[in-house]
Amino acid sequence: MGSNSSRIGDLPKNEYLKKLSGTESISENDPFWNQLLSFSFPAPTSSSELKLLEEATISVCRSLVENNPRTGNLGALIKVFLSRTKELKLSAECQNHIFIWQTHNALFIICCLLKVFICQMSEEELQLHFTYEEKSPGNYSSDSEDLLEELLCCLMQLITDIPLFLPYTSKLVKTLLYNFIRQEKPPPPGAHVFPQQSDGGGLLYGLASGVATGLWTVFTLGGVGSKAAASPELSSPLANQSLLLLLVLANLTDASDAPNPYRQAIMSFKNTQDSSPFPSSIPHAFQINFNSLYTALCEQQTSDQATLLLYTLLHQNSNIRTYMLARTDMENLVLPILEILYHVEERNSHHVYMALIILLILTEDDGFNRSIHEVILKNITWYSERVLTEISLGSLLILVVIRTIQYNMTRTRDKYLHTNCLAALANMSAQFRSLHQYAAQRIISLFSLLSKKHNKVLEQATQSLRGSLSSNDVPLPDYAQDLNVIEEVIRMMLEIINSCLTNSLHHNPNLVYALLYKRDLFEQFRTHPSFQDIMQNIDLVISFFSSRLLQAGAELSVERVLEIIKQGVVALPKDRLKKFPELKFKYVEEEQPEEFFIPYVWSLVYNSAVGLYWNPQDIQLFTMDSD
Repeated sequence: MGSNSSRIGDLPKNEYLKKLSGTESISENDPFWNQLLSFSFPAPTSSSELKLLEEATISVCRSLVENNPRTGNLGALIKVFLSRTKELKLSAECQNHIFIWQTHNALFIICCLLKVFICQMSEEELQLHFTYEEKSPGNYSSDSEDLLEELLCCLMQLITDIPLFLPYTSKLVKTLLYNFIRQEKPPPPGAHVFPQQSDGGGLLYGLASGVATGLWTVFTLGGVGSKAAASPELSSPLANQSLLLLLVLANLTDASDAPNPYRQAIMSFKNTQDSSPFPSSIPHAFQINFNSLYTALCEQQTSDQATLLLYTLLHQNSNIRTYMLARTDMENLVLPILEILYHVEERNSHHVYMALIILLILTEDDGFNRSIHEVILKNITWYSERVLTEISLGSLLILVVIRTIQYNMTRTRDKYLHTNCLAALANMSAQFRSLHQYAAQRIISLFSLLSKKHNKVLEQATQSLRGSLSSNDVPLPDYAQDLNVIEEVIRMMLEIINSCLTNSLHHNPNLVYALLYKRDLFEQFRTHPSFQDIMQNIDLVISFFSSRLLQAGAELSVERVLEIIKQGVVALPKDRLKKFPELKFKYVEEEQPEEFFIPYVWSLVYNSAVGLYWNPQDIQLFTMDSD
């Protein structure tokens, strides 16, 4: 790019970029590299600037894609970068700012070029660009350098100051997690690559001032700037990019002869307060401060990637799961998850799925299901359907999940979403305690909605059957399948209500009140062959309390009805309620929609705050194949 290139508009005509992408091979020892890397081009600070940069250099990049298999200039550039990184510490100690500046510029160019290369070609084609070797006449050696692995090792060394790859997997994962935890802000506006060094700074200061500020913009793809972050997750570009890198590494496909080491590290790390030794069978283990990690996870749930990290840790790391379930401030974690579901219209489907799965994993624990009803919340401002001045966390969770079901019924009609919502409610049902009257009403209202849906589909099926007798030419909708699905959901709701009545009737007078108020809804299901068994207890409760209310006379106030219900709970013989198997559902990753996680992770990378403008469908997903 040269010393004269300082504007995006100059790049398409830049003579150094043309030479780099041209048909002439450039040796890694050529003075050309000093000229190319001596530019003061400002790193992009926003997604719009990154897009402008891409548009300005697309012709150069395409030319390099075409010519590089013959010239090997990309490999030469990478070798120049690798050779310079080996001398970074010495350069910082000697205050060789020009050397550090050029190393930074080399990494910046490589980053921009590789983005285009990955978009334009398959994994096999990309590897050919990294294994180019210029052969002299008479040289028939088939050996070639694998620059890709060397480049990755070098980048990891820059991130964590470690020299090797797999043996230091745990250090890399730990570093990326701490980057996420610390949420360090980018250098302030006006920060330069080479700030004035105070006396006595030494090697550490030289590295910090010379390398960190300059390389920050490369690792965070332009996170330094004067513009305020558009959303909370962008307040720390370093934390954001570290998290994205961690998710990509954790979701790499296992090799044929070895599991993904990054996933192993995520599955096995422990709390710093845990003094027990690591089993020798667990590789890549390390320790991290769980309290700090928990706090960061609670604060960052507005972003997809933080929610995906929370899911990954809860699902795969039993140490983290045990720690979180033992916390006495679970509302700090659950409330952000509920807010994601509440604003389902504004969230993408993957984010909603992750939030629901997190709730499902949490509700597998009976202790969690009991404790959420003991946490009393005041004034939930983001819940706008009704003013909730005081409500338990458990009742709020029920309200939000039911709202998600109703939204899904009228909008997306996603069976998988229904399944997870109902499974979470079923897991909690035996532990329902002191349900808020509005939560109890919404449970019965959901059943009412399902009942109306059932009647409508049944009527359509009946009319369709009559129509089929008069015409054999018109294809008929498959109402039988629709009816089967809606009856499965209705039965699940009946099982949830029955589970609450059987296990915690005395704790939920508001649910009994709601049942009595809408008792007519259940009449049609008493003799239905699909619901007869599960309706026995519900019918018994309705009949028992209806009789006591009838004896108490007419014109009863709400308060008097609740008082009669509380008295009746004590008088109702528990042995009259039929026992059913406990409702318990566990999250099974294999039941996810096909190819859910890897495309989701890559979509987060492509649509991250800095805006890479990559189409996920254009990307060849990399695996950890040993060859």
